Amino acid sequence: MRRAGLLLFAAVPVIVTASVYFLAPEDSGASGAGPDLSTAYRSQAAQDARGAQGAKAWAEGAKRGADDVLTGAPPGLAAPAKKDLAQQLVASAENSTLDWRSAYAYVEDIGDGQGYTAGLIGFCTGTHDLLTLVERYTKAHPDNALAPYIPALREVDGTDSHEGLDPGFTAAWKAEAARPAFQKAQDAERDRVYFDPAVRLAKLDGLGELGQFVYYDAMVFHGPGTDATSFYGMRERALKKADSPTEGGSEKAYLDAFLDIRRTAMRTRDAGIDTSRVDTAQRRFLNDGNLALETPLEWQVYGETFKVP
Repeated sequence: MRRAGLLLFAAVPVIVTASVYFLAPEDSGASGAGPDLSTAYRSQAAQDARGAQGAKAWAEGAKRGADDVLTGAPPGLAAPAKKDLAQQLVASAENSTLDWRSAYAYVEDIGDGQGYTAGLIGFCTGTHDLLTLVERYTKAHPDNALAPYIPALREVDGTDSHEGLDPGFTAAWKAEAARPAFQKAQDAERDRVYFDPAVRLAKLDGLGELGQFVYYDAMVFHGPGTDATSFYGMRERALKKADSPTEGGSEKAYLDAFLDIRRTAMRTRDAGIDTSRVDTAQRRFLNDGNLALETPLEWQVYGETFKVP
């Protein structure tokens, strides 16, 4: 993950907010079909004195409402062939390859202030997700090459420091990445933190496979935070600029607005950043009217052309 933003697990009010973000037709940025959860949110906020248990129960109820909406929905980007395509698209931008499985062993400090970036979607030592991955993996596989680095990973979390990691961490990561169990752990953490929440929310916003990928790629790059340059903050701004399909809006117009906001967010973080993963990939598919993300596909990232037949 390139940027953590504001984590969604820090406090009770944020837990409530997170549940709203997983319910696009009903969240505080939506004004279309479905119950008005903005009212529910205000009511919940007024009841915060009841403590975390009440907030958790409310959030779980909201999630059940989303589950009801999605029951029987087509798999969309979660269909095996589409999911593989999504991974190829992400890998073209993250690792300049379509062979996304080759990225399990990837690890380097790319100088972005996030410490080491590693694995198939760029888990970072500075953004908590790499630490969480290694901790969860170690619970199931205690005798792994990365386990000895957990204390150091906790110390450097939130920084770009390598203290306690050099010189052996990168070699340990590459060695562990050859094990199918660690590859599966990376897959599971990718799905749990990035892919599943993004696709779920895109479906609730009425978006097809392209829109689901747009959300997923933004979640990977910007992180699942609520500030202006993180995923949930960008989505909230997009909903204020254009109605989602669930609200009766045009899918193309809404995605245009989201991509405009995302491009600005990328440039806000780094004025000289290459935005081709938006400009000559996702925007190209959108301008072609390929809302179902059907193959064949051709796109450019960082000046390199990629094709999927």
